[in-house]
Amino acid sequence: MSKLLRWTAFGIGGLVILGAIIVAVVWAISTHKLNAQIQAKPETLGRPSAEQIADADRQLGVLGCAGCHGKGLRGAKFLDIPGVARLYAPNLTLVAARASDQQLAQSIRQGIGHDGRPLLVMPSEGYQFLTDTEVSALIAAIRKLPKGGEVQPRVHVGLKGHLGVATGEFSTTPELVAKYRQERIPDYGPALARGKHIVEVNCAECHGPKLRGKELEPGVTSPDLIVAGAYDLEQFRIMLRTGVSPSGKDIGLMGRIARRDFKYLKDDEIDAIHAYLVTRAERGQ
Repeated sequence: MSKLLRWTAFGIGGLVILGAIIVAVVWAISTHKLNAQIQAKPETLGRPSAEQIADADRQLGVLGCAGCHGKGLRGAKFLDIPGVARLYAPNLTLVAARASDQQLAQSIRQGIGHDGRPLLVMPSEGYQFLTDTEVSALIAAIRKLPKGGEVQPRVHVGLKGHLGVATGEFSTTPELVAKYRQERIPDYGPALARGKHIVEVNCAECHGPKLRGKELEPGVTSPDLIVAGAYDLEQFRIMLRTGVSPSGKDIGLMGRIARRDFKYLKDDEIDAIHAYLVTRAERGQ
């Protein structure tokens, strides 16, 4: 009996050691990915028009910058999933005070922080398609904001988060940028180019690189945007601004984004989005 107990103890001890080794390996792999120094590509920055400069504050709203970075872009906690991660969007007024225009553009379009590390949950997979002048106008708008507030806490990633990063279930922003660059949404020619651009910058983040939907969080999956083909223009405008479907149903996460960010969209922008998505639905793509 004592022999059996001794071998049982050895077996349990071995499993504990094996488990500890696996955790250590996962931690090492994910920590390396999260803290990797990435060589950012040089950004080409254009000279924005007076109209783009005047419109940049509204574009910060459309793009949801305040939704993550908080009032005045002074930073805020925007994600807290126990065991996975607790993420704070940085105080951009303080970041802009020490980062160059190149570094800010690289953060926006490449998902690489001014310290060279990969960003997390920064929607650069869509922002990479912003034009040179659009990015320059956004940077000017950020620099115009009054400097103030506190430095936000560092990112905290839990064991489940480390496991997700190590196995590829959770991607860093530069990884998503590369994926979305390879899987772009369909191009239907010059007449629908504006709608394509707005959709690619603003919608693909949640609906996937091909707009076919993706899992946003456990139990929550965004739909294929082929559903937009069922909306007439007036219904689509109401949905995009209020987050309420034609049947009067609040559409969850999309509803929150609509009321927070897409309320800033102009009618002609919504018209362009609708025209693009209806064409995509008609072509079954």
